[in-house]
Amino acid sequence: MNHATLLFIALILDAIFGEPRWIWSRLAHPAVLMGRAVDWLDRTHNYGNDRFRAGLFGFGFLAISAWIIGWVLAALRGGFVIEVVLAAMLIEKKSLVTHVRAVADALRLSTGDGRLAVAQIVGRDTSEMDGPDVARAAIESAAENLSDGVIAPVFWFLIAGLPGLMLYKLTNTADSMIGYLNPKYADFGKAAARFDDALNWIPARLTAFLIVALYLQPGAWKIIRRDAPLHRSPNAGWPEAATAAVLGVALSGPRSYGGRHRDLPWVNGEGRRDANPTDIDRATGVLWRVWGAVLLIVAAIAFA
Repeated sequence: MNHATLLFIALILDAIFGEPRWIWSRLAHPAVLMGRAVDWLDRTHNYGNDRFRAGLFGFGFLAISAWIIGWVLAALRGGFVIEVVLAAMLIEKKSLVTHVRAVADALRLSTGDGRLAVAQIVGRDTSEMDGPDVARAAIESAAENLSDGVIAPVFWFLIAGLPGLMLYKLTNTADSMIGYLNPKYADFGKAAARFDDALNWIPARLTAFLIVALYLQPGAWKIIRRDAPLHRSPNAGWPEAATAAVLGVALSGPRSYGGRHRDLPWVNGEGRRDANPTDIDRATGVLWRVWGAVLLIVAAIAFA
């Protein structure tokens, strides 16, 4: 079967089953195994005077290994079953919807509950957040993870099958763990961060295009072109600006990381800044609508 047919089946499986706890409470999830590999690299090679070279070669070794493992698994007899199952595991749409929706449900109970829920999906400080801060953080997480947790894995599976998906997920995992601009990782994680930027360049812009095309919001693309480059990430600003535009809310803006306040620019600054649980629900609607469009596109490619 071709990549699109396998991907179509995987998307359906993910939408139905997501990530069953009864399985992953007993077995290590592939993404967890990737995280352990990156953690090993960090613990054993992140030292010395040339951390960039150590990170470059170490990450390169893990990236090539991920590609080879994907190729070997796909080449096995009955490998198409493994491809479908792994693709369903590594495309995180249902898991994303579940976690984002949980923030809306918690925020309806209290701001404190909302803070606890959103802390599970964002890396910023949450202790001082008010209700709109919590809602905006959840919406931003939904937008960014729609791109790098759904659209990018779909894109790279279509392009290169299971090896491409494994390479992408390993890179994205490495970026999330060591791709920081701080003294410990600025050099060591630079190769992983830059490669992740490269792999997400097309998917991020494709995500923004899909959102705009599905909502036909007047002036949305103008907002995206204006505000996406203001984001601290070269890619995350695109799906975030698109989501902000179609929902009519302002995202990004001031926040705190590690106790340090950062006065970041607003995305769609003219939008409402009093986001609420209903806006989070609307953001999950964006996730489902884009997923439906992707499913139809993949089906068309599969059966063309």
